[in-house]
Amino acid sequence: MSLVTIIDYGSGNLRSAANAFERQAALMDNPPGILVTADPEKVRVADRIVLPGVGAFADCAAGLNAVPGMRDVLEERVIRAGTPFLGICVGMQLLATEGREKAITPGLGWIEGAVVHLTPSNPSLKIPHMGWNTLAIQKAHALLAGIPEGLHAYFVHSYHLHTDRPGLTIATTDYGGPVTAIVGRDNIFGTQFHPEKSQALGLALISNFLTWTP
Repeated sequence: MSLVTIIDYGSGNLRSAANAFERQAALMDNPPGILVTADPEKVRVADRIVLPGVGAFADCAAGLNAVPGMRDVLEERVIRAGTPFLGICVGMQLLATEGREKAITPGLGWIEGAVVHLTPSNPSLKIPHMGWNTLAIQKAHALLAGIPEGLHAYFVHSYHLHTDRPGLTIATTDYGGPVTAIVGRDNIFGTQFHPEKSQALGLALISNFLTWTP
């Protein structure tokens, strides 16, 4: 049986994410195991890796760095071995070169760019951006296969990843201007929105991830 690990590094309640992955896995003929873990050795043997995250960039980066060996295992499995990887919300933001929330904090550096504050052109739009938005797909991707246009994704954030390489932006949404919704390259995929809370769109994306072979 294959294994999907959802990394627990002290960033929020992971139960809703695990429930969504377990629900979609149960629909498969040969369902993978879904494991929430803070053990780098469990991540080392995983067939797919999920990095969630809620809260401030610096706090999440510190939490990830505080798990002995986790950064090294992620580099080994995701960058060198090409294991399929999904970052969610701040877990997606951590892919960036750096975060600029209160202070400059280094990220994983897998997606060139910085996590910057949202600056909607309409001053009546509140920060944080919280609610349902449709996606504007910038380029096709296997994780979006079979997902019709017009479905809504659920966002809760005050910052987004502004990449230095536009080709790494897979989808945007509009909140007083374009906001990065999905980034990715090779075996790496990240969503600013929460797939586990995004109903039909999110569950379809999770299902695609569970069978994705980059």
